[in-house]
Amino acid sequence: MSLTLEEILALPGLEEMRLRAGSQNMHRTVRWSYVAENESIGEWVMGGELVFVTGINHPRDEVNLLQLVDDGHTSGIAGLVILTGSAFIQRIPDSVIARAHAYGLPLIEQPYLLKMVIVTHLIGTALVHMAQTKRSRHDIVAQLLSGDYPSLATARQRASHLQLPLDDSRRLVALRLSAVNVLFDRHPPDEAERRLQHIRQAVQDHLDAWNRALPDALPVIVQGDLFIVLLPEHEGIRLQLAELYQQLHAMIGELALFMGMAGAVQGCAGYRQALNQARQALEVAENLRPATGLCDFNELGVLRLLQAIGDRSVIDAFVQQTLGQLIEPRRKHSHSLIDTLDALLQENGNALKTAERLNLHRNTVTQRIQRIEQHSGQSLDDPLFRMNASVALLVWRMNEAQRQERP
Repeated sequence: MSLTLEEILALPGLEEMRLRAGSQNMHRTVRWSYVAENESIGEWVMGGELVFVTGINHPRDEVNLLQLVDDGHTSGIAGLVILTGSAFIQRIPDSVIARAHAYGLPLIEQPYLLKMVIVTHLIGTALVHMAQTKRSRHDIVAQLLSGDYPSLATARQRASHLQLPLDDSRRLVALRLSAVNVLFDRHPPDEAERRLQHIRQAVQDHLDAWNRALPDALPVIVQGDLFIVLLPEHEGIRLQLAELYQQLHAMIGELALFMGMAGAVQGCAGYRQALNQARQALEVAENLRPATGLCDFNELGVLRLLQAIGDRSVIDAFVQQTLGQLIEPRRKHSHSLIDTLDALLQENGNALKTAERLNLHRNTVTQRIQRIEQHSGQSLDDPLFRMNASVALLVWRMNEAQRQERP
């Protein structure tokens, strides 16, 4: 649990503070508060601060306030608070609000009559309390993941006090940055280490914000080089993780990222086993390198066999040989036969259920089955072909790069 800007504005005693811009980023966490006394703030902040501008010790005209917004955006501050009243800064110029809005920088107006000593005391106290709560929440989940806890009863009692929903059905996902050697091959050691730590922090910050928006969220745990999240179990979890992967992929630069997902765990007593499952799936993902970055432990039976094949081109050739003839580039939906074969195998060859799954007419599915057999030269009654097709489709589903070719 972290203290966000939204939570700060909800603190008792701060009701008079008013958000003027940047509402889309009110989820940002505040590292500490800082009162700006100099003309600019660029060299005085490190990122994550809530910066207060009073105008008492330095005149703040429109040009200077615009500069502070620019500095704050560049420095990565959490938000900017401008004190207004009759004495110093009478009002926040519209141009300042517009620029903060364009940056997505949370801009908050505070009346001078609301004393700074009260505001900073309330925020500082809340930050200390939140930090203690966050440490306790992380401690409980980390102990359950490692198996090093006094008793489940004690863990559950602590979790209840801290409002941690431990025993819901969840899927554990372990994420790891890969290709770290590339950084050290391309850059001097000091620069490579700096970039690595910057990327790791960016990934953790993004995961924290992403995870915090989920229902019944548990804290993200960092264990060695692993980032561990425990997600509520639901049907759209793979799509959710695919979107997360795309977001993280945009910020990791020269590195790669892979994810391993455990089978469903029904209670906190299974967290340790779930972490072991996720590690196994992650190992397979790093070897097979699916374009989605994700490997599911529930699919490890066949994937572990494929992982033993040292030459990835052998796997690609098998997929091409099995499914390649089913691609119809001249048709509008060139992969419709592959989708139909996939659905048909998942429905154990039942054409009626396949039609329902694909929202198609039964006759359309029958016609596609005929084309599948014509193009492949195989019969769907042949158990060997069905087995080969199932394995090839498993690899196909992992290879999102091929699926992106779809209209």
